[in-house]
Amino acid sequence: MNLLQSSSQFSTVRFLYLHPSSPTPLRTRFLPVRSSLLPFTNQNAKYHRELEAAVDVVERACRICVDVKKSLYSSEGRIVEKNDNTPVTVADFGVQALVSLELSKVFPSIPLVAEEDSDFVRSNNLVDSVVSVVTDKASSNDKPLTNADVLEAIDRGGKNAIVYGTRPATYWVLDPIDGTKGFLKGSEALYVVGLALVVEGDIVLGVMGCPNWKEASSYNSTIDVQGSESVPPRSGILMVAHVGCGTWARQLSDLMGVSAKVPNGWTRCFVDGCHLVPKARFCISDSQTWESVPLSAFFSATSEADGVSDKEILLLPTCCGSLCKYLMVASGRASVFILRARAQTIIKAWDHAVGIICVHEAGGKVTDWKGSDIDLAADQVERRILFPSMGVLVTNGTIHNQILEMISST
Repeated sequence: MNLLQSSSQFSTVRFLYLHPSSPTPLRTRFLPVRSSLLPFTNQNAKYHRELEAAVDVVERACRICVDVKKSLYSSEGRIVEKNDNTPVTVADFGVQALVSLELSKVFPSIPLVAEEDSDFVRSNNLVDSVVSVVTDKASSNDKPLTNADVLEAIDRGGKNAIVYGTRPATYWVLDPIDGTKGFLKGSEALYVVGLALVVEGDIVLGVMGCPNWKEASSYNSTIDVQGSESVPPRSGILMVAHVGCGTWARQLSDLMGVSAKVPNGWTRCFVDGCHLVPKARFCISDSQTWESVPLSAFFSATSEADGVSDKEILLLPTCCGSLCKYLMVASGRASVFILRARAQTIIKAWDHAVGIICVHEAGGKVTDWKGSDIDLAADQVERRILFPSMGVLVTNGTIHNQILEMISST
């Protein structure tokens, strides 16, 4: 049975009535409304309903991030760390629980592949905190969420939740917060909530929400605008992509707690038009140096845009995570994101899936360093790990082969 068809009886967007006896006061309940209409019709988008649901839940997930971030530096805020010393907060688990809960209501047959599981929440006494942030943003109903509901929702996307095997599969891929270090670092560092849908090995849609995107007022690559004239700076950005329909972006709804409606201001995004490698703007992983990249044999790197010499390339400083680099390439702000695979580092599907479709639909290209497509089914059991040969190369497409030739020559 087709998993998507099996869920067609469910409504994607819910306009909900709060029962008078609801135990939670109206002022603290989150009333989900339809996000501004997508920039293309359902006749052109096979997965239109799935994308509408994804947009709605990612926007609400971004609200969780903003709300939790406000509390991080208060006397009651908590910052905890995983065993691998990666900073994490209740926002990670709250986002995963929210997305899992909402998508399972609308598309119960589609499983979820995500980063977290509930063991850490349980062992660090964070259950009540996570339940609180999820309850505030979840679709209202007459039955309050319990601790068990939220923990089960987190584990629905966790390791060993489902075994896929070698057969084609349909599933969601979620990174609750990509760039958690950026989330904790302050307003200047980027972080992204990323959600994608994979159908039989192909990524068919994706949504990225970046609450503190700072350059949302202009896109060098924009040629097609619907609705409002421009997106105000520092408003945050929501980027969506659907196979065959392009990549689009708009301002996030008011993330500071006001339920203001945002006009249907979608802006078409394209990669930049750079056709010479020395003129390209590069991003690399935060944990790597330019010297670890093969292109360092041809060019040194500078972060000074006004002083790039013939033997240098412009390296954009960007923190944190991988998805914000995909966002930069898809929006035309950067030309290249290059990531070297390392033996001691596992490359996870959720760090790349949504970025891949956003770049592809914006006109760019994503491969491993040998030019092969990224195989999302390489992890035949759980679909959680990627095995790109040597590394990942994300470009505007025009200079992709040039860079592959440089890599192979070194």
